Amino acid sequence: MADRVTALKQYARLESTGLWRPDPDAQRRDVIVSFGEATLVVSDGSGRALTHWSLPAIERLNPKDFPALYAPDTEGLETLEIAEEDMIDAIERVRRVVARSRPRPGRLRVVGVALSIAAVLALGVFWLPGALIEQTLAAVPAAKRSEIGATVLGHLQRLTGPACRSPAGQQALSELRTRVLGPGAGGQLIVLPSGQVGSLYLPGGIIALGRPLVEEVEDPTVTAGHVLATAAQVQVRDPLEAILREAGLRATFRLFTTGDLPPETLSTHAETILAAPPPPPDAEVLLPLFEAAELPVRPYAYSRDETGESVLPLIEADPMEGRDVPLVMRDSDWVALQNICGG
Repeated sequence: MADRVTALKQYARLESTGLWRPDPDAQRRDVIVSFGEATLVVSDGSGRALTHWSLPAIERLNPKDFPALYAPDTEGLETLEIAEEDMIDAIERVRRVVARSRPRPGRLRVVGVALSIAAVLALGVFWLPGALIEQTLAAVPAAKRSEIGATVLGHLQRLTGPACRSPAGQQALSELRTRVLGPGAGGQLIVLPSGQVGSLYLPGGIIALGRPLVEEVEDPTVTAGHVLATAAQVQVRDPLEAILREAGLRATFRLFTTGDLPPETLSTHAETILAAPPPPPDAEVLLPLFEAAELPVRPYAYSRDETGESVLPLIEADPMEGRDVPLVMRDSDWVALQNICGG
């Protein structure tokens, strides 16, 4: 963990050009490549981030060839070609550091025994698993949360397909995030191509919307409402807490002491939240947020229940009822967002 942090700090200001292809059918485009806190950031010439790749998940598709060709996962549908040797060396060093941090087969038994002992000691120190989780949540830095969220997102994309991307659609997502969550909002807003996904909130502030939430609704205030309600989940429960409670005491103690989680923990969590996403927050949580964002809550509520019966507390207390609502999205941005997955 320390080696990885040192490597990232060393290359924090390093940038290079690259050729990015969001999918096999798209044309390659010139981009700027740089290191984020736990990701490789691909930006356009104006500095707008087009995508973030989880550093631990990056794969090199042509280990012996030049220029280097990278992908955010083993499928290699989205690619990034880099010809600048300094950036290639930096990425390769970080990948080697990550590889060294993974458990080695010859040491699995020793590690397993050590973790078992550590778990017993943890019980002695913290008395209850809940206390250990609280201590761990308080100790995990923002950069690590972003790395965990990006890794879960990578596993989700293996199940749903790569996130939908287009230049105009990405700009529309950025505008929507700023309008709903404010100009200082961190994290990332993406659209996944599967109808399995409603909306999900991942560690590091990553919000994933399912394709139907941008293609099958007529009013952008509905999509905006789902973005806000999804972001509000963090006020009910830390998404990292859900991961730790699923993973158990041993994995929690491993994160607390080493800064890493067992690889299978995050892939399992991706499957879990895809099959059973967390429920939306209650009205008392949502209503003040909708009022602060100057968003009507009725369109969002009726999108959850056409009859309105199960969302009556939201409908009856809509804070924007009778008030002027600031523009949510320009028509051109809304059209671009609805076509982000290719129409």
